Amino acid sequence: MTYNLSIEDENKEIARRYKDLLKGAYQTFTNEDKKEIRKAFDISLEAHKNQRRKTGEPYIFHPIAVAKIVAYEIGLYTTSIVAALLHDVVEDTDYTLEDIERLFGENVARIVNGLTKISHLKKEQTASVQAENFRKMLLTLNDDVRVILIKIADRLHNMQTMDAMPQDKQVKIASETLYIYAPLAHRLGLFNIKSELENLGLKYTEPEVYKDIFDKITQSKEEQKIYIDSFSDIIKESLNAEGFEYDIKGRRKSIYSIRKKMLSQGVTYEEIYDKFAIRIVYNSTLKNEKFDAWKIYSIVTDHFIPNPSRLRDWISQPKSTGYESLHITVMGPQGKWVEVQIRSERMNEIAEKGYAAHYKYKNNNERESGLDDWLNKIKDSLENPDGNAIDFVEDFKLNLYAKEIFVFTPGGDLIALPKNATALDFAFSIHTQVGMNCRGAKINGKLKPISHELFSGDQVEIITSSNQKPNIGWLDFVVTARARTRIKNALKEDQKKIAEEGKEILTRKLRHLKITLSESVVNDLVNFFKLKTSLDLFYRVGSGSIESAQLKEFISQRNNSFVNFFKKKIQRTPKNTLHEKDEVVDNYDSLVFGKEEERLDFKLSPCCNPIPGDKVFGFVTINEGIKVHKKDCPNAISLQSNYAYRIMSAKWIDSTKQEFKAIIKIYGNDHVGLVNEITEIISRNMNVNIHGLNISGHDGIFDGSITVSVKNKSQLQKLSDSIKKIEGIETVERIYKH
Repeated sequence: MTYNLSIEDENKEIARRYKDLLKGAYQTFTNEDKKEIRKAFDISLEAHKNQRRKTGEPYIFHPIAVAKIVAYEIGLYTTSIVAALLHDVVEDTDYTLEDIERLFGENVARIVNGLTKISHLKKEQTASVQAENFRKMLLTLNDDVRVILIKIADRLHNMQTMDAMPQDKQVKIASETLYIYAPLAHRLGLFNIKSELENLGLKYTEPEVYKDIFDKITQSKEEQKIYIDSFSDIIKESLNAEGFEYDIKGRRKSIYSIRKKMLSQGVTYEEIYDKFAIRIVYNSTLKNEKFDAWKIYSIVTDHFIPNPSRLRDWISQPKSTGYESLHITVMGPQGKWVEVQIRSERMNEIAEKGYAAHYKYKNNNERESGLDDWLNKIKDSLENPDGNAIDFVEDFKLNLYAKEIFVFTPGGDLIALPKNATALDFAFSIHTQVGMNCRGAKINGKLKPISHELFSGDQVEIITSSNQKPNIGWLDFVVTARARTRIKNALKEDQKKIAEEGKEILTRKLRHLKITLSESVVNDLVNFFKLKTSLDLFYRVGSGSIESAQLKEFISQRNNSFVNFFKKKIQRTPKNTLHEKDEVVDNYDSLVFGKEEERLDFKLSPCCNPIPGDKVFGFVTINEGIKVHKKDCPNAISLQSNYAYRIMSAKWIDSTKQEFKAIIKIYGNDHVGLVNEITEIISRNMNVNIHGLNISGHDGIFDGSITVSVKNKSQLQKLSDSIKKIEGIETVERIYKH
């Protein structure tokens, strides 16, 4: 669409849009509010007077539109509306942050500064740079949550007006939106904005798919209206008889969610039966609204048979986003299943506007403290700002869209966790130290392992042990960002301690081989063992996966001057690069299958070409053995749905960090406290987990077997040597199952 307004018409349009912003906002403005908003508008108008958008429109249209989204759809107040009008002023014009603070105060300046910081993030699109940018953006939540809310409004308006942009820019911005902004809007309870961001994201990333679904929805609008009317007619009389004031309307599933369902279920548009829901929004007082919801539920189920497995009660226990509603699925007219959502006007407002609606009728102090409480719920996901940026963003995203379960503490308190959370996730949600020392759990009174998956209604008591500490296997079954972050931090600390020991061991071993440990030797060793960092090298020496024989092999190769010459030519590493990096990296060198993590023969599937580190699964073919596919392979959904019995779990591992089970046979003279001595050496001194212990004594002689998990042969040897030193132990040997 071409823009061609005259200057006079343009000025009229700017004035009209400004008045529109004031009259339909979520709150009632005082005269003081209006003065502040007018001052911000005048400064923004003057600052942007020479700027145009890509569409040809005056730039001021954009800040007004963002302020309108902030006021109408998010429901924020004067400070946020002022900041939205000014959000690009410092970035694009001669105004400084000091000017903004002088004119509008500290709060507005802080928000504008946060928005300016986000605008300054690098625009390159490599995964790591993008993740780093998103991390910095998410960390602005710690400054003021309104920064993110206004940024979401800014992104929504940019998405709404993206037609004039080149296609590559459209795809980049739309992908970013689907990757982080839509999940964020969801987490902040902004349901309407989330749906619109998703739909617009799909419109630019898959335009043909979007148009196809949009056309089909448009064609079925009339049919949908007739169906809603026929449903309403049946229950209206009963609702009227009970004196309810209500509104019955249809809510169409979003284009994006229909597309998602088509992909996840492998069905066509026509095969999706719940393309819309019927919503009953009733007028009630805060005191009676819960009672009224169940009264309406009773009326609906008097007329239509409910599906008992599809009842969702988010009124008794709201979602952590603040969402409240009662959802039932009933057999409606014409034999069709239809979802019915029952909610009060207040609940409906919260569902659509999120946080702001909670505090609409409260005074300023309550609003501010409410904002703090709500922000603290989100901050947990933003801890550990120093780790790997991609991991940080992935972990944060983990819980953004997750469905929730509700479990009870031993004292009867209710805790919300993401679906598929385990006992260990619950332990970390109670307290970091409880998670670190978690040994097991009593779930509904029965002893269960820490990996046990929880379900709504479970009562969970955590069992701790001061000797317990995290191991890498824990990351396979925790789902909360909080637990993953804490476990990774603990493992890093552990790895650093082992690396420190490893550096001393390496210095000693090289000294025996007449070599002094220096930067160039470290770099040569890192290259020789195909590692990435010096810390990585020291860790592997400390854990025993690099042994003396391999070091001798390195020395002999290093002493060969011809090879040495070639190594320096081909593998020269910039000075300090390796030595200064402070991280132990995953060196994925092995693929294992099943719960027992067996090494089996396999082929990588050409349809998705998995590479080490990808999330994968194995598929047992008829003629070609196991083929490995990425979890997001285009064929994954059909393979997993049609041939579930031929799917094998698989994962890439770093074999130096993997733990193996080994059985040690012990024989000797029995004495009081022997078992205690053995277990203490294993768990305290060696940092090794015991999986099984079977010891029997007879006439002063005992023999037994212990199953332990170790990282490598060297660690097992150290363990055996330590046990041999116990008084009375005669033999310690490794045995194998037959």
